[in-house]
Amino acid sequence: MERSVDLNSDLGESFGAWGMGDDDAMLRLVTSANVACGFHAGDPSTMLRTCRTAAENGVSVGAHVSYRDLAGFGRRAMDVPAAELRDEVLYQLAALAGIARVAGTPVRYVKPHGALYNRIVADEEQAGAVVDAIAAFDPGLAVLGLSGSAVERAARSAGLRFVREAFVDRGYRADGALVPRSQPGAVLSDVEAIAERAVRMVAEGRVTAADGVDIPVEVDSLCVHGDTPGAVAMAAAVRRRLDAEGLRVEAFA
Repeated sequence: MERSVDLNSDLGESFGAWGMGDDDAMLRLVTSANVACGFHAGDPSTMLRTCRTAAENGVSVGAHVSYRDLAGFGRRAMDVPAAELRDEVLYQLAALAGIARVAGTPVRYVKPHGALYNRIVADEEQAGAVVDAIAAFDPGLAVLGLSGSAVERAARSAGLRFVREAFVDRGYRADGALVPRSQPGAVLSDVEAIAERAVRMVAEGRVTAADGVDIPVEVDSLCVHGDTPGAVAMAAAVRRRLDAEGLRVEAFA
């Protein structure tokens, strides 16, 4: 059976006069777009423009929900009560779904962002709050996240589809978690090495951790962060290598 994989990116992260990444170029390369919902980045005009461009390119739209943290780009740890977090995720889903509908495309999945993403790898209570919001809003939405995480367990328990994600441009620790951005080796930059790494993740289900240890990785979707320097070149190289190896790139939803 031919192996396929999704290629996603965090997009729509500009805010007002502040620009982030090259969304137009990325939307010609990826198959799924995680669109910021205004809490860590993005504004109504950016959200609408990104959804319209995604629709024009046949790219699936997902809600990139986060803590309410514009100043910290959603990358600061926050102790948000579970009920409040649930409501804030629900708010973000509703906002993007309305804008996406006007743009002529549905929201098909949800991917938490930054500190929230990392928190719900292990935090059962916050993972449950995120899943509760998604299930209440639309139980047909898929959840994109790290394999073996608390949010995977919560999603599957709630009957939601869970899609396993791996990061081509981020370092891994030996336990399968991502190297924190505050530490050396967190963000990778060698384009060809990244492309080769992506192929190995999909074809072999393996990745070399920052300490040199080979670890297993389960992946349905590969992520190239839109704000990583050289992101467009990375995404293009990854697609070329996947195509060359006969690994089909297609949206999971």
